[in-house]
Amino acid sequence: MPYDIRYEIILYWSRDDEAFIAEVPELPGCAADGTTYQEAVANAEVVIQEWIETARELGREIPAPRGRLVYT
Repeated sequence: MPYDIRYEIILYWSRDDEAFIAEVPELPGCAADGTTYQEAVANAEVVIQEWIETARELGREIPAPRGRLVYT
């Protein structure tokens, strides 16, 4: 079942991994990578869905999307 993805995704290049990394800070441990921006985001969407499905199966709380996070 696809979920409406509304979580912030932080995307950056990792020299160590030689890949784009897509982190989802609102979902602990949720991250993906890819050789392009598009691939990293697509992989993050899959991982977000899997994260939510796993949390539901384990009876864990699923954080509501907060939208854009502000860092100072």
